[in-house]
Amino acid sequence: FLAGIFLLVLVLGLGDVLAVVPMAALVAVMIIVSYLTFDWHSIRLSTLKRMPGSETTVMVATVVIIVLTHNLAIGVVAGVIVAMVAFARRVAHLARVERTVELDQPVPTAYYTVTGALFFASSNDLMTQFEYADDPDRIVIDLSASHIWDASTVATLDAISHKYERLNKHVVIEGLNEASHELHARLAGNLGGGH
Repeated sequence: FLAGIFLLVLVLGLGDVLAVVPMAALVAVMIIVSYLTFDWHSIRLSTLKRMPGSETTVMVATVVIIVLTHNLAIGVVAGVIVAMVAFARRVAHLARVERTVELDQPVPTAYYTVTGALFFASSNDLMTQFEYADDPDRIVIDLSASHIWDASTVATLDAISHKYERLNKHVVIEGLNEASHELHARLAGNLGGGH
């Protein structure tokens, strides 16, 4: 931080004096600054083996793109995008669906308990977790242990409901937290998922 501030003061305040310094000397100073600020521990083989693969991928992708484009900003943006994709893939597999069927009720009912974060990456798996043809006439989907994050999940829930409706089965969605309920109420039936 101090090296950056000092360099900023030199460039903005003492630009004329800095212009007298030979370029080779400035390059040497910048090489020393980059060498001293780099965390060499982060690229040791022992460290890379302990780190999650997604973090190593983000680091390598960022460095490669910076070297190829000669542009730090593009490399950082690419690294952020790779990190977002890796995070979405990791979180997508945390959503689970558990099914129980109670046939001794006045209306036989299949109960599905959904847990985890529901967003575009986990919504695709959600659709395949239901046993449409084998379920009784009433289905309860309990979302009290999950959260709806985006419109694609609402569209998936619509598609699940429509698929059951085509089989003359009734779906009840319950247990939505306040934010999920607001999103579901605003978008349900308006996304064209089952039409």
